[in-house]
Amino acid sequence: MTLTTPWEELVTSALLGTDRRTPPADVMAPGRDAPVALLDAAALHTLRRRAGLLPARAAARPEPAPPDDRRELPEPARRRLSQLLADRSAPAGTGGRRGTTPDLTELLPQWLTAANDHGYRAPAAALPALLDAARGRNDLRPYALAFAGPRGLWLARFNPDWKFALRGASGGAVLPGAQDTEAVRQLWEQGLFAERVALLAAVRTRDPDAARALLATTWSTERAEDRLMFLDSLRAGLSDLDEPFLEEALSDRSRNVRATAAELLSALPNSALAARMAERAATCVSLDRTGGPTGPTVVVEAPHECDADMQRDGVSASPPSGRGERSWWLGQLVEATPLSVWPGRLGGRTPEEIVALPVLDDWTDELHAAWCRAAVRQRDARWARALLGPPAASPAIGPGASSLAERAKLLATLPAPDRASWVAEFIAAHGLSEAFQLLGVCAVPWSGPLGRAVVDALDIARDGGSYPWSFSGVMGLAERCLDPAEAPHLDILTATPDESESASPGAGGYWSEAFQRLVSTLRLRAAMLSELSDAPPPPDETVETVDPPGKIQTTGPRRPPAVGRSRSPSPRSTSSSRPE
Repeated sequence: MTLTTPWEELVTSALLGTDRRTPPADVMAPGRDAPVALLDAAALHTLRRRAGLLPARAAARPEPAPPDDRRELPEPARRRLSQLLADRSAPAGTGGRRGTTPDLTELLPQWLTAANDHGYRAPAAALPALLDAARGRNDLRPYALAFAGPRGLWLARFNPDWKFALRGASGGAVLPGAQDTEAVRQLWEQGLFAERVALLAAVRTRDPDAARALLATTWSTERAEDRLMFLDSLRAGLSDLDEPFLEEALSDRSRNVRATAAELLSALPNSALAARMAERAATCVSLDRTGGPTGPTVVVEAPHECDADMQRDGVSASPPSGRGERSWWLGQLVEATPLSVWPGRLGGRTPEEIVALPVLDDWTDELHAAWCRAAVRQRDARWARALLGPPAASPAIGPGASSLAERAKLLATLPAPDRASWVAEFIAAHGLSEAFQLLGVCAVPWSGPLGRAVVDALDIARDGGSYPWSFSGVMGLAERCLDPAEAPHLDILTATPDESESASPGAGGYWSEAFQRLVSTLRLRAAMLSELSDAPPPPDETVETVDPPGKIQTTGPRRPPAVGRSRSPSPRSTSSSRPE
């Protein structure tokens, strides 16, 4: 058959149908149906096209992956990583009950953190699954990308689905040496955003002046969102030497950049901006020494306008919906004022005495909320303690912060032991119903007193017949944050309790499952940490292995159930100790 009809003509006839578009004459043969002739011609055309295909020019080989000098994972830890990554898409439990199987998905961030702390590198074969996991979970990305390292960043360039790594990675860049100024300049001017962020952080750690000079070389040509990210990186190691650069940034064309520069300057008590804010705030907040029956009081006169100078210093003129202009301006002024100003302004009083002073005309909440934000911004632990008040005090009548969100931020400014102690006392006084946000800022693993306070409160809730699902969030936190060494002490709680008439139907079975899952997860975490430390687990501990997609197998002897609770006595005699 001699076929001269172009391929496109055959495609058109096939799409329209041979009844509507008769194939060309050289396709049709006498006595043959048009559809059959068209298909024969297409087959012949296809074979001829393939036979005459010329080989394409070979593409250039990609550059080899950069070296990663971190040490290799031990084999048990390598297997564990494969199990954790394979389980990330396992179906969740049904009916709102999770059973007794640990949730491996929630343990992956903790495993990655420990692996990074030990200085291990990711196995090459695990990089695709690791990047896929990071793609689906924003909370996982910092740990996953740090673990993936420079090879993960190199691999991400070949898959559009992993482009997030090229912009968001901070630990995967291969950085030039400190003395190689030409390589530093070239990477800064030509590198990926992630590489430039990592470079700026590394240079700033070594030489803050050089980092600012490097940033200044391209500042005017950077995109607004990039300027914002670079400026935000100055939070680490912020000092008075950064003030001139930040003062210039107050005139930036981007509102977000201006606001960030003002925030950073207000965290420097000796900056000119902090002095300007203190001068403005001092005209708004003063002490009335005459007082009255209650003694001295704080008097507030909020600003009547937001002028151009205030706006340049970061004060937003337009309040959010539902807020008055004057209270909005006042809050911003007080928030940006150094807290060291107020003792001298308010009669030489301590922070504890200042927050206890009555405030006239219902300005208490606004003033205290601004002081809370200032304490968080300036990382002032003494003011944070004063605004938190005693843990046993009701949030509604406390001296400063009333919302749980404010209390959580204030707690984050305290040293880890103080945080744990405060939250433990809070739980003992108020139960767990309001403690979820506060537990989230406590260091992991929880200290002994904090862990015992949480377990005691859960035990009280179980014995009191409380609705079990209302504590699922705290139970999930306990699985991830309780010290694994507490596992042997919790065996006694895994039994199904007798249900009272007032208990929720089926509550006993749920509590038993929940405590069994807690104990299993703690033992699994202990095994994970042991594998990463390359040390054998204690001989009398239960070692649990997980076979995808999450089946638990237990090997080794199990500790006998505890005969008594090695916890501080539960305060069951006081009604305030029970969770709501």
